[in-house]
Amino acid sequence: MSDSGAGGGPQAGKGQRSGSDLNRKAIIALAVYLILALLVFRTMDPGEVLVFGRPVQLRLLPLIILGGLALRTVLALQADKIRRGGRGE
Repeated sequence: MSDSGAGGGPQAGKGQRSGSDLNRKAIIALAVYLILALLVFRTMDPGEVLVFGRPVQLRLLPLIILGGLALRTVLALQADKIRRGGRGE
């Protein structure tokens, strides 16, 4: 039982640092998404397929997926700020 009490202290410290850790991780994730998007745009052939009768470039599909992941990352960051009561940068 004393182990669980001793473990509470470092966990509380992690809770204090989680906001800055999450900010750092979010920035890294967004940078990776940007790099992947640039690689997709530069390396994929702009071949077209018909979607609902309209031509759509094939490289738009991974760009849309990466954009969705970036949006999810930003929303998670904002949700964390709201959960923490808006404090933090």
